[in-house]
Amino acid sequence: MATFFGEVLSVYSRAVEEEDDEELDENEEDEEIRRELDEKREVHLHWSPEVAESLKSGNKLQCSDFILAVGHNAARFLSVYVLTSENWDAVGHATVWNERSRAVTGITSEESACVFYRRKNNPSVLICQATCHIAEDQLFQWTEKVFDCLQHRQLNVTVLSDSSVAEYKRADYLCSSSAPFLRSLHTAAFRGQPVCQSLEQPNIFTGLPAAVLNHCEVHCIATVVYQCYSDVTGPDSVTMETFKPALTKLGKSIQLDPSPTTDVLRKFVRSTNIQSNLYI
Repeated sequence: MATFFGEVLSVYSRAVEEEDDEELDENEEDEEIRRELDEKREVHLHWSPEVAESLKSGNKLQCSDFILAVGHNAARFLSVYVLTSENWDAVGHATVWNERSRAVTGITSEESACVFYRRKNNPSVLICQATCHIAEDQLFQWTEKVFDCLQHRQLNVTVLSDSSVAEYKRADYLCSSSAPFLRSLHTAAFRGQPVCQSLEQPNIFTGLPAAVLNHCEVHCIATVVYQCYSDVTGPDSVTMETFKPALTKLGKSIQLDPSPTTDVLRKFVRSTNIQSNLYI
């Protein structure tokens, strides 16, 4: 503004200042909400006192074989064919919070868990059953935190994963008749022979199996991912059995129960069948 003497004065509008203050308050509130949400979505690993003390001392888990099962069929395959036939200790679990995990109701914490088991007479063998949903923004930190706890030298990783046959693409469209079936991908460091053919283009792996495969490729860790394509939505014995050749290749590291009892199979299949039956 110019005065009568030609002097120019700066003029401030109170209205503008108040609007700026309001925007600043809103930005601070948004940042605080975003910060709280990021903290809530952080992946947390909880180890047994013995393992936690070892990691705190700077020692990593001496692991020769790490078997990761992603999905209900893969996880329950381990429950039926491995964890019931061996002496295993639960040595830790991961907690993951996201929109899908908080929206799921009617299931127990065990069914939506991410639990780590270690073999008693061979502690270098580690198993993880991951049946909880891990969101895209949590995949990297889950992978980083888990593998940061493991020594990488001579580490072999095997990933078992579930997928719907509807997501599988090939020239012969009517492929559901041959389901369930396995497909594999492995890192350059993997020197073995996969038990099934490689995943054909344009198919891709997604989610946690893809995150683990990418991480292990970058860090030169021998890794193979076996994905089972099934036409059954819930856990079933036929789909579970499809994973057997993948672990048979591990030899003495993992001993499979060749003939699980009917009671054991019923325990891990019955609940899903009941929920899917409209007339029960």
